[in-house]
Amino acid sequence: MKNKNITTLFLDIGGVLLSNGWGHAFRHKAVNKFHLDSEDLEERHKIMFVTLEEDNITLDEYLEHVLFYKKRDFTFNEFRDYMFSLSTPHTEMIDFIKRVKLEYGLKIVAVSNEARELNAYRIHTFELTNFIDFFVSSCYVHIRKPDANIFRMALDMAQVTPEEVVFVDDVQTFVDIATGLGIKSIRHTDCLSTSEALASLGLKIEQNKRHHE
Repeated sequence: MKNKNITTLFLDIGGVLLSNGWGHAFRHKAVNKFHLDSEDLEERHKIMFVTLEEDNITLDEYLEHVLFYKKRDFTFNEFRDYMFSLSTPHTEMIDFIKRVKLEYGLKIVAVSNEARELNAYRIHTFELTNFIDFFVSSCYVHIRKPDANIFRMALDMAQVTPEEVVFVDDVQTFVDIATGLGIKSIRHTDCLSTSEALASLGLKIEQNKRHHE
């Protein structure tokens, strides 16, 4: 039975639709590829990443503070291109969300912490505008999860009540914060478990529909 009360999905991007943009695992890969000091990189990243994701500095400024405060044997562009190349799509999840949107006529809103340049690259490379209606990205609204105001802003922008929304994120803390605002929320670990959780809320896509092109 279709759930007519749910009109909107709020979705995280990194960890749900795509790989994480510049997460710890990717920074570790960069350390190995470019022969960096891991402890130094992590310390500097922790200082700068919130400022980056809230769009108070550019990606080049972030890299200048985190890496290029001294001479390197690689360039800004080489490192930035490598950062971008690490992004990969979670194709099964993207296809599933497209089907849910089509089946139930849902509004799809990205609520994510992203740096502006990386966000733009990921949106365009993976054609996220094909199924996401708009993006409440930290770099656009200048606040980031776990600040509950990013969810309130998304509700205002989508013109929906918390009761109309399901939020999907791979970070339990963010799920808990959204739940505290009255938004039904799902901790994402894989496409199957998320599809089952959505089905339990009345947003069911049959198995053959999920895998048939």
